[in-house]
Amino acid sequence: MIPVLLYPGFDPVMLRFGPFAVRWYAFAYILGLVVGWRLLRRLVGEAPGVASREQVDDFLSWATLGVVLGGRLGYVLFYQPAAYLAHPLSIFEVWHGGMSFHGGMLGVVIATIWFARRNGIALLGFADRLAVCAPIGLGFGRIANFINGELWGRAAPAWLPWAMIFPQAGPAPRHPSQIYQALLEGLVLFLVLFLLSRRPAIRARFGLLAGIFFAGYAIARMVGELFREPDAFLGFLAGGLTMGQLLSLPMLLAGAFLIARAFRRGTRGFEMKS
Repeated sequence: MIPVLLYPGFDPVMLRFGPFAVRWYAFAYILGLVVGWRLLRRLVGEAPGVASREQVDDFLSWATLGVVLGGRLGYVLFYQPAAYLAHPLSIFEVWHGGMSFHGGMLGVVIATIWFARRNGIALLGFADRLAVCAPIGLGFGRIANFINGELWGRAAPAWLPWAMIFPQAGPAPRHPSQIYQALLEGLVLFLVLFLLSRRPAIRARFGLLAGIFFAGYAIARMVGELFREPDAFLGFLAGGLTMGQLLSLPMLLAGAFLIARAFRRGTRGFEMKS
């Protein structure tokens, strides 16, 4: 028999300070926001400039609210609306988990539109730079999912050398789908966007990088879901799709629209705004 790996059983709490605790999942959010913020400060000044570094500093709080509020409300509305309507106060119990990327993405989109209009920033140009940074947080979040021992994969074939047993999921070896998704949605998507952003001609086509991010994430998520066990309270939806795949379809269409729009409108060279 080919031996399988046993999930290490990490402690979901990273640090404890008396009655207070810092969880790996919260740390992943903080780290993703901080690293993304530092990279965004560099990207916005590259020709054609779209914002000042001081504006990026101000945007960090907007992005944080968009991620947290959108992620939580998205999970409530997309995944378990009946359960949370029956117990509304549990919506605020974020320490029990329950965040949706698609909800967080919508929250950041709304925050970005609002912030850009208030500050006279070229929306799609700013969104392009933000799109390059987004996979950083996605990758950290998936690693946190693995540390928490949640969102495990479907049953894996016996010959797979990295098949893993997650005790909470039973004795069957499974795909470590959290790692697959961390690589696809995080590392691969980031490398593609970052390398493309090194080309001035691509940066000048406002909306192109944002479109590639939306489409790229949708494809990566739909592929990753093929190895991930659907949520027990949802199972498979119509056509054998999972909720993650279904919610990614509008992102794929939005990405295709932005890509086509960017090529149709050509390049633009805006001066940096302050």
